[in-house]
Amino acid sequence: MEQIKPNRIFLLSPAYAGGERARMILSERAQFDLARRLRSRERATLGEVFAFLSGLYFRGKLAYANTFARTAEGICGVLVITPTRGLVDAATRVSLRDLREFAEVDIHESDPRYREPLARDAQRLAKKLSAECEVVLLGSIATAKYVDVLLENFQHRLRFPADFVGRGDMSRGGLLLRCAVDKTELTYISVMGAVRSGKRPPKLTPRRYSRASPI
Repeated sequence: MEQIKPNRIFLLSPAYAGGERARMILSERAQFDLARRLRSRERATLGEVFAFLSGLYFRGKLAYANTFARTAEGICGVLVITPTRGLVDAATRVSLRDLREFAEVDIHESDPRYREPLARDAQRLAKKLSAECEVVLLGSIATAKYVDVLLENFQHRLRFPADFVGRGDMSRGGLLLRCAVDKTELTYISVMGAVRSGKRPPKLTPRRYSRASPI
């Protein structure tokens, strides 16, 4: 008999919206596709905008979460932590005005403009999910920026990939991307009581991906 897999949603740590890549996309002179769409009525998804801002790390998180999210009807499986709007569906379309709003607020646990929307949405989501649903954080657990408020609401259900321990952002992004391509899901452990830093694992073997890949 085939084993029934539990429901699982992913929370993606945010991209920094105040850096050089954000200035590139906010420039009125920018003519690349993503910048043009952000200025138009079409807009662009939050996921692809943050993937542009963050590069490999967020691209890997997004690809992995889209591949392995399993949710009940009416529940979004891939949510992004944002600087001002709490948890937002990665497929939500945003504009340049939204990006400018994100750039105005630093992601810090003491800033109520960031923390209060996150706490609100985490509380609502925790009440909506079944007791069996796992909440997997794709982000660093060594920071209080979002871990503390998420633990307050999800407690033992908040998990993260065990292979994240000791890896930097680029290594995590590369690992998640290849797992998404290979359809190989990682092992998750509880954030509560976890070792938040550890020995750096061996470097990943470089790999190239086809431009035709949907990832």
